[in-house]
Amino acid sequence: MLELDDIQHILLTRTPAMTGRYEFLSFDDPAGGRAWLTELLDRVQSAADVRATMDSSERWVTLAFTWRGLRALGVSEEALSTFPDEFREGMAARAAILGDTGANHPDSWVGGLAGDDLHAIAILFARTDAEHQRCTAEHNKLVARCPGVRVLSFLDLNATPPFDYAHDHFGFRDRLSQPVIEGSGEEPTPGSGAPLKPGEFILGYPDEEGPPHRLPQPEVLSRNGSFMAYRRLREHVGAFRDYLREHADTSDGQELLAAKLMGRWPSGAPLALTPDRDDPQLGADPMRNNDFNYKQMDPHGYAVPLGSHVRRLNPRDTAPNMQRRRMIRRGATYGPALPDDAPDDGVDRGIAAFIICASLVRQFEFAQNVWINDKTFHELGNEHDPICGTQDGTLEFTIPKRPIRKVLVGLPAFTTLEGGAYFFLPGIRALRYLATLDS
Repeated sequence: MLELDDIQHILLTRTPAMTGRYEFLSFDDPAGGRAWLTELLDRVQSAADVRATMDSSERWVTLAFTWRGLRALGVSEEALSTFPDEFREGMAARAAILGDTGANHPDSWVGGLAGDDLHAIAILFARTDAEHQRCTAEHNKLVARCPGVRVLSFLDLNATPPFDYAHDHFGFRDRLSQPVIEGSGEEPTPGSGAPLKPGEFILGYPDEEGPPHRLPQPEVLSRNGSFMAYRRLREHVGAFRDYLREHADTSDGQELLAAKLMGRWPSGAPLALTPDRDDPQLGADPMRNNDFNYKQMDPHGYAVPLGSHVRRLNPRDTAPNMQRRRMIRRGATYGPALPDDAPDDGVDRGIAAFIICASLVRQFEFAQNVWINDKTFHELGNEHDPICGTQDGTLEFTIPKRPIRKVLVGLPAFTTLEGGAYFFLPGIRALRYLATLDS
């Protein structure tokens, strides 16, 4: 049975936040870091808390730490050595494995995210702008009261209009396909797959292969925790729109090309079910918008190109061992929306997301290395993910079509990675343990 009162809410719930802030922090003094944490303990909600108060809550707080952040709080070297190598090394050190090269290399990251003094993140989600301003002001006061605690940088978040559903700055509906955890109380929608064992996402529980693995030590620190890969992607909306106009003569053709790159229509309707035109009613229906497969319905990619974004990130029945690759995704957009038909204004806008999993290597790094940045994914030959893969102008995108397929040559980068990090998301009891450590 899941210990909902000990699992931070972000792992199991999606809040109705419309705004918020990520604050990235450094602890120059262990006592100051623990004082900061102590004052926030009562504000961090468990999954049980949020489920009971979702309608009345105005803000939601989540805390997570890098490996060096755990050390800065006073976790012993013996305990630190029991964490996985990839977490101890950090995302920036594993750039080559992740395909973070060229413009995506950590040398170009912003906000101090590639540095060794990144120790923690405070995720401050809020329902309204007024509550967002109140929360950030209170957090600033708290940081000022705690010696040695510094804010390295922050990122303000906002939903993009229209506000009836989550979508990215390219205009595509987001958050449509998420795994369901066995015992969470949720039921998967048709086509989303059976509920997965909790150990695929939460430490201390059985996973799809059997009993729980040995936890990082001490157990009070790691049980009911998880790992989070943070990725901040700048979306080049103007360049994306320009590319569509250059390669399609009509507005309908541009919308189709965009859908082929993504694998869904802007409404969220899957190309596998409606290959010729968007269907907003289908896109809005959770009982239908994931009810498809690839092996039987579209094996050759005539509807959904084999290298499209959603097909790469969730290959469904065409990938072996798929139940061990699933990930939970949380996040938000940042920056103002670019009005339709407006030229690129140079403003930074994009999506800043967390990928939550029990194994960074088996789940997140596999997806980055094999699904996103493997040129030969589905035997394509010279392609990366067209939306979030690393692009250097030499790669292609293939659109299967009878009698002759279409190959787009020299695909530009529609996104740039501006920062990332590996965090450990402790359980509620673990947060209390960290707050009472002695240096």
